[in-house]
Amino acid sequence: MTTVPTPTRDRGSRRIEILDAAATLFAARGFHGVSIEELGAAVGVSGPALYRHFSGKEALLAALLLDISSRLRASAAEVVTAAHDPSQALDALLDMQITFAIEQPALITVHDRELGNVPEPERRQIRRLQRLYLEEWVTVLSELYPACPPARLRAATHAAFGLLNSTPHSAGELPSSAMRPLLRAMGRAALHAGVNGS
Repeated sequence: MTTVPTPTRDRGSRRIEILDAAATLFAARGFHGVSIEELGAAVGVSGPALYRHFSGKEALLAALLLDISSRLRASAAEVVTAAHDPSQALDALLDMQITFAIEQPALITVHDRELGNVPEPERRQIRRLQRLYLEEWVTVLSELYPACPPARLRAATHAAFGLLNSTPHSAGELPSSAMRPLLRAMGRAALHAGVNGS
């Protein structure tokens, strides 16, 4: 299997610790169910100390979703650029998305449930990054399936994301070593069926 970059960050900064703790808490209890004091306690600081890093809870949520959207988009561009052909690029994109889905189910839950709580300017940035990420996939698929209309490629990719990002519902059911090949086979099959109409 090709080694691909995954959307990871350097560890060790207090800001990253706060973002990671927020993802876990927001996924478990919802954005409105978590206080600034609880977020601070999760990383060993007082609630007001969080204001040194974020202006408030909404800003923290926005930073969380902007961060993962930026990392996914950058990683996708990197793997597509490094691939020797469209088939290898698609494999690398699938591997990258599957790694994210298996390792970050809390972020998927938070995005699905809480994007509406992000202030509008940051929400627009998140959606723009997500569109750019989607277009990396569509560009690769258009090379593999040149006769397929772009609108169909986008719809098929969204459907595949839904399948791959279902991991919060099945976390712990299978070990990663079994989940990865299952998701890879199903993701490829879903995309192939979607673009071929079969």
